[in-house]
Amino acid sequence: MLMGFMKREQAEKIERFRRLNRYVKKGQIVFAGSSLMEQFPIYEFLQDFDLPYTIYNRGVGGYTTTDLMKVLPECIFDLEPSVIFLNIGTNDISDPNYTCDALMDRYAKILDAIRERLPKTRLFLLAYYPCNPDAVADGTAEFFRFRTNERIDEANQGVQALAERYGAEYLDLNTGLKDEAGRLKAEFTIEGVHMFADGYREVLDALLPTLKSLN
Repeated sequence: MLMGFMKREQAEKIERFRRLNRYVKKGQIVFAGSSLMEQFPIYEFLQDFDLPYTIYNRGVGGYTTTDLMKVLPECIFDLEPSVIFLNIGTNDISDPNYTCDALMDRYAKILDAIRERLPKTRLFLLAYYPCNPDAVADGTAEFFRFRTNERIDEANQGVQALAERYGAEYLDLNTGLKDEAGRLKAEFTIEGVHMFADGYREVLDALLPTLKSLN
């Protein structure tokens, strides 16, 4: 039942994006990915810092690389962005059958499609954020059987290699998020994975030099 509800919610988001995309300004910035991108409060931060950008957030909670590949028009292509920030694949890591090679193969198909459709678009691949299995909420401990920082570190090496292969730019924005053990700081996280606004503020601080370079 829960999975069915999530699929319906995802489908509704994509339909909303499809309709919203009729009114966007082309050639702007798109954030795309899963919930860790969707929950980035970039609109509020833009107001706080008076940043002169138009950013469209097309993250969808629960999405995997396979899911995003199916909706590239709604999440990216229809907006004809000049810049894309992409953070997709952490939900793939949570799959019991996960392998890094298979994840990178699926990620590469997304990049192939983007490069074919938007060859001049500047592309940034974000490193996956760390997690903290010691800061879990009730009922989420099982989640960390597979999503571990070791897997995340391995996958980040793969994403960095993909960035080099596709002429993209790899961004590791994690320094301010990590505790002394390399985990996501407990005070920043809701349940060990997703972050409160102060965690995203650390991400924004690391991202600002890149954003300012886009002018």
